[in-house]
Amino acid sequence: MTETQKPVFALTTSRGFTGWLAGTGASLAFTTYQGGKVFFLGTKPDGTLAVFERSFPRCMGLAVTPDARTILMATQVQLYRFDNILPPGETQGLFDAVYAPHQTWITGDIDIHDVGIGADGRPVFANTLFNCLATTSEGHSFRPLWRPPFISRLAAEDRCHLNGLAMEKGVPRYVTCVSRSDVSDGWRDRRADGGLVMDVASSEIVATGLSMPHSPRMHDGRLWLLNSGTGAFGWIDPADGRFTPVAFCPGYARGLSFIGNSAVVGLSRARENRTFGGLPLEAALKAHDADARTGLLVIDLTSGQITDWVRIEGVIDELFDVAALPGVRNPSAIGLKGTEIRRVLSIDPG
Repeated sequence: MTETQKPVFALTTSRGFTGWLAGTGASLAFTTYQGGKVFFLGTKPDGTLAVFERSFPRCMGLAVTPDARTILMATQVQLYRFDNILPPGETQGLFDAVYAPHQTWITGDIDIHDVGIGADGRPVFANTLFNCLATTSEGHSFRPLWRPPFISRLAAEDRCHLNGLAMEKGVPRYVTCVSRSDVSDGWRDRRADGGLVMDVASSEIVATGLSMPHSPRMHDGRLWLLNSGTGAFGWIDPADGRFTPVAFCPGYARGLSFIGNSAVVGLSRARENRTFGGLPLEAALKAHDADARTGLLVIDLTSGQITDWVRIEGVIDELFDVAALPGVRNPSAIGLKGTEIRRVLSIDPG
């Protein structure tokens, strides 16, 4: 690369994506730990697509309150809380939400993956390095809440790669693990078919035989997830553990959210390494005569049809999470760099 050449970032969409997003009255946020950024996709008052981004190191899991007033985001050593400082109905220029960082918990590099918001408003997260669910602590890096019975002790060894968290009514309901290994880094030996789903309340395994499962989510009473190692998006019946595929995702699927009867799935270009290489996804892509892509898919839950898409080319190959912001059409956020954070203030009316 010459001095005059710069890494490119190109975002393109299907013809109907912007219209679909505008019609939902919502917007989207997605993270890339590879690029260290959180992106917001919304629509401007004139109906065109709006793209906004901020930089944070190793952006991972996202969680959003039902009213979209608060966002939690995991980063490399910190968990951030952002709040929309605009009162309902007010705007700041073209933006109808301005998310400002108001709180951070320093957790250290514990490889937080999925994040949820408990009924008490406190964060709940997949502490992947320590193979457990955890929450923040006022005097420590984290407080463990639950771990799989097959994990013999808390250790910073990423044994089973507990990565996914499905919340329901403010309570952790299900988690995904890549394997049930109880040795350091043992999950990598079971990537093709060692994946499982566990019921947090009963600590029972409800589904097995998955390949690198990610992003379990409860929606309309059904447990949805991404069987990432095969490229399949679908749902699981915990009563019999059966996975029902609904759509094939042309890429390494990771990050899942819902807007009405549509799922929004994040995609990454699969790398040839110990994490992504050698998975059934490779053969599935070949069978579909497709190359892995980076971006987002909009999938109709009834038909399984991919109705719209976003493609990302250039410097960003991998996404982690995606979250819908209901009722927010064009969001922005305040970063920690520059002077903006010094000037954007809000006062608690209480």
